[in-house]
Amino acid sequence: FTAGVSVVWDREFGFLKEVLVAPISRVAVAAGKTLGGATIALIQGIVMLLFAPIFGVTLPPGVVLKLLPVMFLVASALSAMGVLLASRIKSMEAHQVVMQFLMFPMIFLSGVFFPVGNLPFWMSVLVKVNPATYGVDPIRQLVLGPQLATSFRLTVLGHTMSIVDDLIVVAAFGVVMAVLAMWSFNIQEY
Repeated sequence: FTAGVSVVWDREFGFLKEVLVAPISRVAVAAGKTLGGATIALIQGIVMLLFAPIFGVTLPPGVVLKLLPVMFLVASALSAMGVLLASRIKSMEAHQVVMQFLMFPMIFLSGVFFPVGNLPFWMSVLVKVNPATYGVDPIRQLVLGPQLATSFRLTVLGHTMSIVDDLIVVAAFGVVMAVLAMWSFNIQEY
């Protein structure tokens, strides 16, 4: 979502107008904002992984290497969503309100704080339509490994989601968000 903050910030201070008169397409600017936000998020994730041993969490190097592309894919998809929203929002205040109304429910309903396997029906539906759920699940599967408890397993329409299944959902969501963000960015008057 931080990619969206930079778009709104740049718009509010007039820098975005200067960028948009450069001899590059608006699509390239939107893609750059998305990839820049994803890179920042990946670096933040790497810092968290580096500090994990201080708190008694040690991961084998192979797991860490598998986590990095997953983290980048999730960050790219959510950054594209942030750029899409920011392309439509004109003020920093409005952006902050929208982000708070979106971010907290998305994080809360992603399965980060509780197992997603044994939820009431209504909550299960919310969890399964939340794109962040499909970003959390492969990370959980990689970190916890094959001993993952049934209560933590994500099932959709009776199918237990594998890492590949989750990544396909995240990638599809990311592509849709990126295409919409680039389209929205391209048609906006700044």
